[in-house]
Amino acid sequence: MILSDTDLLERLQQGDLVVDPIDDLDTQVQPASIDMRLGSEFLEFQRTNIPCIHPNRADEVDEYVRETYVDEGDEFILHPGDFVLGTTKERVEIPPDLVATVEGRSSLGRLAVVVHATAGFVDPGYRGQITLELSNLGAAPVALSPGMRVSQLVFTELRSPSTRPYGAERGSKYQDQVGPRASKIQDDPEFVATDGSTAETTQEGER
Repeated sequence: MILSDTDLLERLQQGDLVVDPIDDLDTQVQPASIDMRLGSEFLEFQRTNIPCIHPNRADEVDEYVRETYVDEGDEFILHPGDFVLGTTKERVEIPPDLVATVEGRSSLGRLAVVVHATAGFVDPGYRGQITLELSNLGAAPVALSPGMRVSQLVFTELRSPSTRPYGAERGSKYQDQVGPRASKIQDDPEFVATDGSTAETTQEGER
């Protein structure tokens, strides 16, 4: 069951669902979603410096990204073909009986801006800001302003609460994140050797 505005306001008032800060409930709470605003931090990939990204060594990505901070009132220009990690201004706390999905706003979609590639699912138990995968699929640059409503969260009630929600018990990688965070896929079990080190591969196989 997808939560309506009535349900959302009730859960926000109870405090088990947290979306903070919400400065204008009338504007941000939509009929069946909550509008999320763009934060001020961005991670830009320096394409000319990246030879190849290996998922088992994704921590190397830090060498190829530049963090940019844009004050509210200023603009971040998203050029055609760009892929940039952004963040929501709001921090969320999802209770064990809800999941959230990140959706783009149609007004931005009509400008060819998408807000996520695949990471549109927010697990029960997640806490933190939400990293946005911003892309410009169009032919013209688009100016994005921190504080603008850029995405929306849709909340769905689970048939029963999760018994092992997102968090420390699961070794969840992005719990309590602040600002955009690059991939931590190298910490996935399939990429970690039995001695705890990160497994490395070559074209000939594992070594």
